[in-house]
Amino acid sequence: MTHPLRVVAVSGGMQRPSKAAALTEHLLALIAQALPCEARLIELGQLAPHFSGAVWRSHLPDLVEQELAMVEQADVLVVATPVYRGSYTGLFKHFFDFIHQDALIDKPVLLAATGGSERHALMIDHQLRPLFSFFQARTLPLGVYATDKDFMDYRVHDEALIQRARLAVQRALPLVGLTHQPGSAQAKERAAA
Repeated sequence: MTHPLRVVAVSGGMQRPSKAAALTEHLLALIAQALPCEARLIELGQLAPHFSGAVWRSHLPDLVEQELAMVEQADVLVVATPVYRGSYTGLFKHFFDFIHQDALIDKPVLLAATGGSERHALMIDHQLRPLFSFFQARTLPLGVYATDKDFMDYRVHDEALIQRARLAVQRALPLVGLTHQPGSAQAKERAAA
């Protein structure tokens, strides 16, 4: 019996509402339209008071530990962060510093970011891809970058962004599907859990 795909999204946005969270939710919805899945959104801005001062994972409260476990046990990750000073947020990095270094091996990761202008668009390839390469994750072919003008009332509004997001998910689906096949390493791990 095949279980629904576990898709976990992490938004590095500091506030609510957040453009990074809006973009993440849009990408989750596109994946859910294409594949049966259980989707979960983790908003780091809301979780921050519980982990921002921690140095060791063993010092984290259960609430944060549960969210870290959700990321580590996901079949697919969607990650989005606002761009600050040309990179992901410090809170985003701090959260992923607690993830076990082998937990994301071969896990498909769809990368996304939001920024004030197009000048930060390469941040996905220059910052996010190297971070997830460290984890030996399988970063998906197309990242999705959005600027402030692409949103209206914290909803994805720009048609070009909608098309880019759809294309990113379409290109990701064959790779995502591979991880969910009965013989895949992820499927075996899920069966053993």
